[in-house]
Amino acid sequence: MQITVLTVPDCPNAPVITERIAAALGGHPADLAFVEVAGQDDATRWGMTGSPTVLLDGIDPFAEPGAEPSVSCRLYRSQDGRTQGAPGVEQLRQALREAGLQIQP
Repeated sequence: MQITVLTVPDCPNAPVITERIAAALGGHPADLAFVEVAGQDDATRWGMTGSPTVLLDGIDPFAEPGAEPSVSCRLYRSQDGRTQGAPGVEQLRQALREAGLQIQP
């Protein structure tokens, strides 16, 4: 599985998403790439709707219907309804499983 993390330059949530992806993978190997998106044209080409955006084999599992490509910060809703700058570890685990990666709960 290819995991691609799209961020804007100096995204404050880049380290957060990196740590959470590592925790969600729990040591399972994965191909992880980071792409810095600096302009609207690149955001449109990649389908980035804010930073950070996680793509699993090119698909954003957290995509919101109607969200437009954007070079901006992105907010995610946690399982308890709070907003945060990156998906939670369990949300990432669930997305990885739904994308076909066999990881432990």
